[in-house]
This record gives sequence, structure tokens and C-alpha cells, in this order.
Amino acid sequence: MTKRVNKRKQALSFEKMGLSDEMVAKLSEVGYEKPTPVQAGLIPLAMEESDLIGQSQTGTGKTAAFGIPILEQLEMDSPRPVTQALILTPTRELAVQVEREITKLAPNHHVRCCCLYGGRPIKTQINQLKKGCHIVVGTPGRVLDHLQRRTLNINKLWFVVLDEADRMLDIGFRPDIERIMRQCPTPRQTMLLSATLPPPIVLLAKRYMHYPKLLNFSPKIAVETIDQKYLTVPYEMKDDILVELLDREQPGQAIIFCRTKLGTERLYRKLLKTTDFDSIGTIHGDMTQSARDRMMKGFREQSVRFLVATDVVGRGIDVSNISHIINYDVPELSDDYVHRVGRTGRMGKSGIAYTLVTPDQGGELTRIEQRINKLLEVDKLQEKINEARGKEIDARPSARTSKKRYRRAL
Repeated sequence: MTKRVNKRKQALSFEKMGLSDEMVAKLSEVGYEKPTPVQAGLIPLAMEESDLIGQSQTGTGKTAAFGIPILEQLEMDSPRPVTQALILTPTRELAVQVEREITKLAPNHHVRCCCLYGGRPIKTQINQLKKGCHIVVGTPGRVLDHLQRRTLNINKLWFVVLDEADRMLDIGFRPDIERIMRQCPTPRQTMLLSATLPPPIVLLAKRYMHYPKLLNFSPKIAVETIDQKYLTVPYEMKDDILVELLDREQPGQAIIFCRTKLGTERLYRKLLKTTDFDSIGTIHGDMTQSARDRMMKGFREQSVRFLVATDVVGRGIDVSNISHIINYDVPELSDDYVHRVGRTGRMGKSGIAYTLVTPDQGGELTRIEQRINKLLEVDKLQEKINEARGKEIDARPSARTSKKRYRRAL
């Protein structure tokens, strides 16, 4: 199905990629000094009109990796913009971010990019599409809705991007994606970007891509610039330990991850009532889209310092100043841990991640360590937790201690 590409031949600068002078100048203007490995690997091949699978974690510059080739090859001669590129994303927040980034990178101010997602009045989107869009970014459900209404015309489409494909499948978008792909014209160019390549992703590529080339940019899952620590905490002590951790660390900006929408709202309200922390916000799926947009705007602009959130912001949200990630709840899937932690330590910056583990979650912590091929360190606050419980306990959750591979960490 795929052909692996030797990454040693990557271009070292945007100038050497054969991009237009206008694009090179625009990249310099917006602060793109040199390509990331993902950009250096994908852009030249995309310019050759190859179908591509890029396996990479978040925070590696993937939006520019597909946005630049699209912008370079747009046909701008038509008096009314026609949709030439379609970018599918798993969440509304990521769709907005991608649309914003592509608009920023466009060297031609006549380029029109439309963003289609649920939670917003569909009539406004229909009016935008009537005026014409060169590039459409959206979530699969809303894009399929427009296709069924015939308010989105993709007859002239030549480029399709499936961004965060594994996440889209995780949250049940596979039927919608397949319906959309079956309506896309052929021949076309398709790019699939995914942190992991489980069998359903491979099957999707076989069905809808033409001899795609595979580039893997994630040989090491544990980001070297991120310190990763954990604490074994009884459930009833988690709130107090979280506050003490925040008091000690004084993060510049932090995301505190919870598993559920209800738990996220509960923790957010408790922190508001019981702490002196300023600038606390929350984001989860039960909020209206306008409230989520306002919260993300405040977080990006740093007026929100602590964001209590579900995994809705675990992927694809590009906020570069996050110094700390705190997993108040251990994620259900080890892949989600990778994406949560990837919110810090971005683009070479340092960061730190803490995970609060209850004594019965040893197996879950073990799976995370096996996934990242790295042992998490015990934080020194563990001694205080042990003292508070009035007895000596093994810092490691019980399910782990029998595993020989981890005994050296005891």
C-alpha cells in the first residue's frame, strides 16, 4: 500500500523547496524561519502531487505542511472562487485553528477559506459558501450536511486532507468520512495525517488513496523537552494535592485534564470557590460553541492562566506558552496521554507534565509507560502524601510492582 520515504533527503530551508518568491516572503513575514522535520518531509512531495501519509505527533507544524502546498497550487483565475481543497478535522476548535493558520499563510489576500462546523448557524455558512471559497475546513458531520444540502460544491476539488485521522475515527466519524470521500472527484491528491496508524486508518488509506508514500516523524513518542512525573494519590486527596502542586509550581499557563465533562465542570467550580488562583477557565463538550470559542481565545491571549478541560483540547490546539500539563484524571487511552502531554514542550520549548494516579490505577500507568517507552518519575511531593496517610506506602500503584521491567524505578 505505502512506500516509505528516506527523510535524509529533506530540504533544509523553505527557499530550497521550490516555493514561489511570494510564499517565501510571506513565511518570513509571519515568523517561519526554517521548516520543521514534518514540513521539510511533506511539502516537497506534496508539491509533486503525491498522495501522502504523515505519521506525527501534534505540535510539529503539520498545518503548514499541507497548507503551503495547497496555497501554492490554488487556481485563482476564476471570477468566483471554487472549492479546490477540503480539510477534515476531528473538532471544531481544530477546524478554527487550521482555518486561521492557512489564512495567515496565504500570500494572496484574495484567497478565501471557509470553516464549517456544528454549533454555529448553518445559514451563515451557506451564505459564505454562496460567495465562494477556495479552501474549506470543517468537521465531517457538518461538511457532510452541506454536501447533502448541495450547498457545498466539490466538483472542482483536487486536494483532500484528513487531519488527525485516528482521532476522527476514535470519535465515530468513519461513516461520515467514507461518505464524503466517495463524493470527492478523482483523480485528486489526498494527504492523511495521523499520530498512529491502527488498522482502520490503513484500510481507509487503501480505499481512498493512490499508492501513498508514508513518512513517519514520530520514532520517539516521549518528547525529550518534557519532564514527566506522577503521584500516587488517594481519590479523596486529589483536589488538595492539585492545589498544592499549582501553588508550588506557579505555572505560566497550564491545562488540567479530566476524563469527563461532569468532572471537568465540578473541578472548575471547586477551584473557583476554594482557591485564590486568578484566571481559571474551563472547556468541555457541554458548553455552547460561542462559550468554547471565547474560552480558547482567552487562553491563547493568556488572559486565562489555568484551563480545566476534557480531551476536546487534547489534540491540535496550538498554544505555544503552556508550561505545565496536569492529568488530574489518568486518560482512558495511552494515546490520549501522548496528546495531552504534547500540549507543552512545543517547538523545542521545555515543559513539565504531572499525572495523579489513584492506588488502583497501576495497570493504566504501566500502559502509558510502555506506550512512551519511558518511566515516569515519582515527584518529591509523594513523601508528603505518604505522611498524610499515616503510613509508608509504595509510591508505585500496586498493579505495577510485580512487573520486572519497572522494579528498577522503585
